[in-house]
Amino acid sequence: MTLLAFTDGASRGNPGHAGVGVIIKDEHGTVLLSLSGYIGSTTNNVAEYTALRALLKNVNRFPCTHLRVHSDSELMVRQLRGEYKVKDPSLKRQHQKVKAALAALPCKVEFRHIPREENADADMLANAGIDQRTRIAL
Repeated sequence: MTLLAFTDGASRGNPGHAGVGVIIKDEHGTVLLSLSGYIGSTTNNVAEYTALRALLKNVNRFPCTHLRVHSDSELMVRQLRGEYKVKDPSLKRQHQKVKAALAALPCKVEFRHIPREENADADMLANAGIDQRTRIAL
């Protein structure tokens, strides 16, 4: 089964209060999981990686042979594809955590960069996480 995932991290200020949003859909577009949470004060790029980590923590709840991850963070997508080097020390730590989680998944994972307007639902969840200040466990 192919799963479609949409992730977004938001930060009000850079760094500032930050949140994550995650949506997992089946191949027919049915929403299987919608997740929102607050992650404290951090940068937007760390928030993007943290949203991906939240996805990877929860995706094993569903049968999957192929996971297609959509994100509006061009930097993160290109870093995960190996097109860009990860230079920032805090992003290097996030990148390593994501790579370890990816290695443990039983399904093939593909990363796609999408325009921000195509990621509006995950963005809304990330901003709700900031507004509600409900911490997310990772």
